[in-house]
Amino acid sequence: MGRVMECEPLYYYSGAEPDWPSYPLSLTWEGELTSAQQHASERLVQAIKEELPEYLIWAVCGAGKTEMLFQGIEEGLKEGKRICIATPRADVVRELKPRIKSAFKDIPIQALYGGSGDKEGTTQIIIATTHQLLRFYKTFDIIIIDEVDAFPYHNEPTLSYAVNQSKKEKSTTIYLTATPRKEHRLQIALKQLPHTFVPVRYHGNPLPVPQLQISFSLKKSLKQKKLPNSLKDWVKNRKNPKRQVLLFVPTIQLAEDLVDMVKGNNPFSFRYIESVHSEDVDRFEKINRFRNREIDLLVTTTILERGVTFPSVDVVVIDAGHSVFDEAALVQIAGRAGRSADDPTGEVIFLHEGKTDAMVNAVRSIKQMNKRGGFIS
Repeated sequence: MGRVMECEPLYYYSGAEPDWPSYPLSLTWEGELTSAQQHASERLVQAIKEELPEYLIWAVCGAGKTEMLFQGIEEGLKEGKRICIATPRADVVRELKPRIKSAFKDIPIQALYGGSGDKEGTTQIIIATTHQLLRFYKTFDIIIIDEVDAFPYHNEPTLSYAVNQSKKEKSTTIYLTATPRKEHRLQIALKQLPHTFVPVRYHGNPLPVPQLQISFSLKKSLKQKKLPNSLKDWVKNRKNPKRQVLLFVPTIQLAEDLVDMVKGNNPFSFRYIESVHSEDVDRFEKINRFRNREIDLLVTTTILERGVTFPSVDVVVIDAGHSVFDEAALVQIAGRAGRSADDPTGEVIFLHEGKTDAMVNAVRSIKQMNKRGGFIS
């Protein structure tokens, strides 16, 4: 949107309501939903038909939330409604656009985020960051907020204001999350928010349960720019050396330092090593290279904690006790492993100098979801 100051006037269109076309057969996706996905999809369609004000889909990481949306979007298009899929992070918008376009090949779709090629925001389906919804006023019949619990949407009143301003007075808001925050859990418990819970991944395997591994002198080693022995030992003994490694760190500086540490004295068999973070201008290219298996070890901050899928990775969190890793972040990070039906498992390691409530609660939450999915851990 560029720079916007509070002294600048913002204008909105107040003319006649545009008449959006009805598409009786818009869905071109030919895949099949699992029984759990189909149940959630049918409930979503019903919520749109009944024009419920709010509906939440709580689905574990890797359950296939995007595919669950397709029939609901198709129902909205049948009724000539305008639809927005919003998410707090631009990286997720980039992931969603090709998937939605592939599922609705004949429907014009635009994606709005900082630096995007699309600018107008005039199509019937819009995919956008929540920031971009400040462009719209009483526009959408259906708003789907993916990753509703994610930073920066969580605890940011400006963004929830933007969402509320952009939807029509009579509209349906759909929330998608794998880690609902307390306010939504309370609404669910009080039966104030209709919802569907999907406790199993699309391939039918349980979520990987993180291993909490004490790492003595972890911060001291990192400060001295030495690789922690605990990390060396894990890499040496990991179960499947063919997997790529996604290594999470709490700060940008540490991401860059760790790459230098590994490259300077590489005790591993990794050939290609890179780091990504929010200030990295090449991050999208690096993420694609990692997805294409051109990078063996990718060191990242929390920008990759959600919204991205890699087929076969092990996940390590360095200094998992850092305040940036709250319970929701750790659950999401663990959810990066085991997402492919060809490799439905994956190691998740939390290296720490002392357990935190966030770590303990994340492990408990994952075990509870596995239990609700019919798995015993």
